[in-house]
Amino acid sequence: MILCTMLEEIINNYGFDIFKVSLAMNPLLIPEAYIIGAQPLCSQLVGLSQGQKKLCQLYQDHMQYIGEGAKTGIRECQYQFRHRRWNCSTVDNSSVFGRTAFTYAISAAGVVNAVSRACREGELSSCGCSRAARPKDLPRDWLWGGCGDNLNYGYRFSKEFVDAREREKSYPKGSYESARLQMNLHNNEAGRRTVSDLAHVSCKCHGVSGSCSLKTCWLQLADFRKVGDALKEKYDSAAAMKLNSRGKMVQMHSRYNAPTSHDLVYIESSPDYCLKNQTTGSLGTVGRLCNKTSEGMDGCELMCCGRGYDQYKAQIVERCHCKFHWCCYVKCKRCTKIVDQFVCK
Repeated sequence: MILCTMLEEIINNYGFDIFKVSLAMNPLLIPEAYIIGAQPLCSQLVGLSQGQKKLCQLYQDHMQYIGEGAKTGIRECQYQFRHRRWNCSTVDNSSVFGRTAFTYAISAAGVVNAVSRACREGELSSCGCSRAARPKDLPRDWLWGGCGDNLNYGYRFSKEFVDAREREKSYPKGSYESARLQMNLHNNEAGRRTVSDLAHVSCKCHGVSGSCSLKTCWLQLADFRKVGDALKEKYDSAAAMKLNSRGKMVQMHSRYNAPTSHDLVYIESSPDYCLKNQTTGSLGTVGRLCNKTSEGMDGCELMCCGRGYDQYKAQIVERCHCKFHWCCYVKCKRCTKIVDQFVCK
């Protein structure tokens, strides 16, 4: 009972809702000590599907890293949408994520990223360093065998765990719910494939006095910011979809190239997020800072949805008069200045 109460407090404080995110984030926010003997935890945690509960019990040591991946996805979502009307927040504390194609993709990508790296670091009992095949274009005198990120394992585990919730659902053929299910699975896969597409070979030099006469190479995941950037581009060019008479998801506008499994798709347009809306989860843009001189989404005209904005003076503190000292650090002073800020009405 005490543990359940603690879980409720953690979930309420962080405001995650795995029903909306299609990802069982809640166990990951629990301090590591509470993961020990987690079978009761897995069965009692609200929001896990039956398949996810079984995976939670079988792979208890994975739960912490699924959580780290989910939080990485949240941070990246907030960064990528920081200048948009919807900035990866919602009207209540039920979910940091909304229901966009991007959030499903970045969630799945975050889990691949975290689990793959946990394997490499020896944190998981069922996996280790990458066993990826040696690239054919790697020079013959370079060694292949450094401890790389285990992308293959991270990809497969993310697919099994994240997709479990959707795959356990059953809706009438041709229904709206069936379309959403197909869309969510597609965007989960696009997120995973983006991580895979951006993985690269990394090498370290060996030799006398750094001569680099020999190199050891391994598979390494890209920095997650690159994954976020790539998925944001895919989000901005996502394909509109619909269900055909056979209940399959097909492209709405046939004159465009059909989306691949690497692209994001949607079945309904996002709301404008101008006003607070309990149904869509929009906080609205009242009180949001905007850029008076920008013509982009962060500009006051678009951000404030034509409602206008207020101007006020604000005092900010920033680093200034920085000097480099030998060796090797930079020392700065802290300066205060008054700036104009603009806030949506």
